[in-house]
Amino acid sequence: MTAAEATPEIDIDTVERADRAFLGHPKGLGYLAFVEGCERFSYYSMQTLLVLYMVNYLLLPQHAGGVIGLDWVKNFYGLDGQPLASRIFGDYTAFVYLTPILGGLIADRWLGRRATLIAGGLVMALGHFLMAFEGSFLFALLALIVGVGLFKGNIASQVGELYKPDDIRRAMAFQLFYIAINVSVIIAPLISSTLGEKVSWHWGFGTAGIVMVIGLILYIMAGPWLPKDNRPSKAAADAKPSAPLSRQDWLRVAAVILLVPAMAISLLTNQQIFNAYLVWADQHFQLSFFGTTIPTGWMISIDAAMSFSMLVAVTAFYAWYGRKWREPDELGKMIIGSVFSIVGGLCLVMAAATQGDGKIGLFWPLMFHLFNSIGFSHTLPVSLALFSRLAPARLNATIIGIYYLAFFAANYIVGTVGGWYSSMPTTSFWLFHVGTAVVGLVAFLLFKLFLAKRLMGAGAPG
Repeated sequence: MTAAEATPEIDIDTVERADRAFLGHPKGLGYLAFVEGCERFSYYSMQTLLVLYMVNYLLLPQHAGGVIGLDWVKNFYGLDGQPLASRIFGDYTAFVYLTPILGGLIADRWLGRRATLIAGGLVMALGHFLMAFEGSFLFALLALIVGVGLFKGNIASQVGELYKPDDIRRAMAFQLFYIAINVSVIIAPLISSTLGEKVSWHWGFGTAGIVMVIGLILYIMAGPWLPKDNRPSKAAADAKPSAPLSRQDWLRVAAVILLVPAMAISLLTNQQIFNAYLVWADQHFQLSFFGTTIPTGWMISIDAAMSFSMLVAVTAFYAWYGRKWREPDELGKMIIGSVFSIVGGLCLVMAAATQGDGKIGLFWPLMFHLFNSIGFSHTLPVSLALFSRLAPARLNATIIGIYYLAFFAANYIVGTVGGWYSSMPTTSFWLFHVGTAVVGLVAFLLFKLFLAKRLMGAGAPG
């Protein structure tokens, strides 16, 4: 008996009442948001610790020899030290956003979303626990890459399936979903980074595994409130093939694919926060106050706190704005977000240019996090809602997987570019990132002006 089959049925009246039981949204959204919060706690614990762990501990000569397969990785890349740490980080964080495409295909064609997601949670938990041992470091990364692929796209696609296509609550649902993620990102470094940097790196990684297990258990228990599983039945397999995608469906898929590189280039500065930015902060930021040095990973909590605050503020602003004037469409908001991201990157340029001989005060870094968070609030949840809306019904999970290709490309580039930090003037390093944000802005503008209505048809933003 599968977990889905073991889930008790609930009556229609209960379902209707539950449709607005969570802040005016379906009860299932609350469960999915909490489960995703647990998964993101685990992921961001790992992401916050990873580069600092490698630079300050694992890749040091006295520890590197005990890592199975590390010599081969060094020879393959021809790198060592911080550039090697950046490349490993970039490849790891890239592939955890590539494998959701495979996870979406597995869910859509064979196992169904529920079974695929549970399998992903189990593999991720294994990966986090393997991080507690130096020798299994590379195997842990592999397990996490596979686990996230099975998990991530499938949970996001379930959020969209809680709503009918014309339900105006859909975009707000994804914003609430992202609020849950941001709460987890705030908490994760405060706990895991403190344990990792102050007690033992392995304690930080172990905590991530425990929280992942908690989220997996809750997901299994929440079955009655989640969308009906899409696991193909034998009857469905024996039935006539489903109708082919229409011309408009294919045009919408093309629109999704064309948006991916524009999103990727616009994400570079944000994704660098977890890589070279943390190394820079660890080496040059003034993090000592009243005789106490805070963990470097807390900069991620600061960023997440600002992202959470700005997401709430931006959501409230557009709720007010929409009652008086016409609210910008999704692409319009993404363009606005790109402008704020450019301003944020310029704050990092100012921090590097004005450093002098001492440590960098936190004014310019905090201004960066503020403007970058406003940009984030206009871009990421909105773009996910746009992809979900454009997806043909039977390709929903696959399209969400394609959405994460933008993060695959961005993180892969971040891994390469982050390695320049050790040999490039810091001001030039961040100025390069500002340039990529400008390119992303121009790409969104061109798409909106010349391609949106042609490719999206009736689904095009107004």
